[in-house]
Amino acid sequence: MKRDSPILGFLIGLLLPLVGMVIMYFLWGHHEGIFEFVRSLTHRRGMATKVFTLSLLTNLIPFAYCNMKRIDLTMRGIFVITMVYVVLIVFAMFVW
Repeated sequence: MKRDSPILGFLIGLLLPLVGMVIMYFLWGHHEGIFEFVRSLTHRRGMATKVFTLSLLTNLIPFAYCNMKRIDLTMRGIFVITMVYVVLIVFAMFVW
């Protein structure tokens, strides 16, 4: 796969928030199991939106790197999938 590819940006943008979720688990939910932590997110909507929003911050690192190195197509892929996540989080906050 090319280094400057929107598909690579999509993959990075999809996977890094999952890493952010694991980081949030170790910060906030390490006293319970991972499945209990995920289940508690489904019951407490306010906490879920905070965890999801903070996990999106992990996309800033590759986004800034791609911006600095002028890898524009990959940066565009990261941005697009991050905006999809943002729309889903806002939808979850106000509709569900």
